[in-house]
Amino acid sequence: MPSVISCPLCAFVQAAYLYTGDKGSGYRDFFHCGICDMVFVPRNQLLSSEAQKARYLEHNNEVDDPAYRDFLARLYGPMKSYLRGGSRGLDYGAGPGPALAAMMREDGYDISIYDPFFQADESVLEGAYDFITCTETAEHFSAPALDFQRLDGLLKPCGWLGIMTGMLTDWDDFPSWHYHRDPTHVNFYSRKTMNWIASRYRWRALFPEQNVVLFQKRTTQM
Repeated sequence: MPSVISCPLCAFVQAAYLYTGDKGSGYRDFFHCGICDMVFVPRNQLLSSEAQKARYLEHNNEVDDPAYRDFLARLYGPMKSYLRGGSRGLDYGAGPGPALAAMMREDGYDISIYDPFFQADESVLEGAYDFITCTETAEHFSAPALDFQRLDGLLKPCGWLGIMTGMLTDWDDFPSWHYHRDPTHVNFYSRKTMNWIASRYRWRALFPEQNVVLFQKRTTQM
């Protein structure tokens, strides 16, 4: 195993070994990037697409489940206050049970859905959106640099991108953190990582709730 490896988010070539998980983590290795602060699994240790989809199908995320809707409201509640009525949105990585898209449609928003496993209609990736939601998805990105670049391209100037994912404040706590025990979780973020992303794309970053970040795209890119 190498002691350093390239970061899939910022491409820093000397991300350092952090930890090797036990059986519950699939004995995967985890590396920490000293530039963007992301922790990640080496790309050669990712599950196959078939294994990922099988794992996602184990999730019990029903569209009408009140508990699941309450969970999603941790992002949607604060984000909604910044959205204009009837504006156009994209739920990016909606999964097999697109409850958030249903919630937003009930509130009168024009919502498209994209998910590479369950709603792989790439025509929606040719549009431009007033807002994009990405809940419990960024930790799954196999190529996070490409996904964030895509999200930036899909977002209209002054538009909002809402991301919900587990974030840790101290990587010393990583070994005991439950979040890396899901074998489909391969990227792990901190607020420092999110601020690096905001700086990279010249977005504004807000942190209204734990594990939630709202990005706003600037009117013009410099």
